[in-house]
Amino acid sequence: MTEHPDDDDTEGPAESLFEAPPIAEQERMIEAMLFASAAPVPVRDLEARMPHGCDAAEALAHLRKRYEGRGVRVVRIGDAWAIRTAPDLGFLMQKETVETRKLSRAAIETLAIIAYHQPCTRAEIEEIRGVSVSRGTIDQLLEMEWIRLGRRKMTPGRPVTFVVTPEFLDHFGLESARDLPGLKELRAAGLLENRPPPGALSLGQSEDEDGPEADGQSELFEE
Repeated sequence: MTEHPDDDDTEGPAESLFEAPPIAEQERMIEAMLFASAAPVPVRDLEARMPHGCDAAEALAHLRKRYEGRGVRVVRIGDAWAIRTAPDLGFLMQKETVETRKLSRAAIETLAIIAYHQPCTRAEIEEIRGVSVSRGTIDQLLEMEWIRLGRRKMTPGRPVTFVVTPEFLDHFGLESARDLPGLKELRAAGLLENRPPPGALSLGQSEDEDGPEADGQSELFEE
């Protein structure tokens, strides 16, 4: 009797050698990577480090739920994820905070305009502030990696635009720019002061980094 090679193929395809670990183990992997990373990690990067067949997004959802109400939380920052201290416990970290150089009023205003009106061009920033934006202000925010260059606008001259970065969102504990505080919250935090006395610079003049703020500054956050 002639044997046929297909006679024994009655059990179907063999099981995969790359069976994914249980979801609980995938949670542990995600937890370890987020804990060890100082910067937020995108889902694709998490999944790239995990065994074949793992679902990083599902594991993140389980892990985030498990951390609800704990001292630290799993939070989304832009398109990435991180482990961060619960907001109500931030006061415990005050002694660990490194004090950085205070931004000038010009830089704060420029950053606020970009955050609330992004993507916006330099000309649009100057129109809102009512003063010319110095190159040093933009360079400082770029060096801090709080803003970056966006797409060029489809207008004459195709000017570049500016947008805020994930580092900016992470520093202020925001998931996206939609979570930016309102006018009252900004005043309570001391980031928005009363209207300055007359004598602000006019458009076309070069701003001084520590000089007076523009007369229209208090309307920046009205929208």
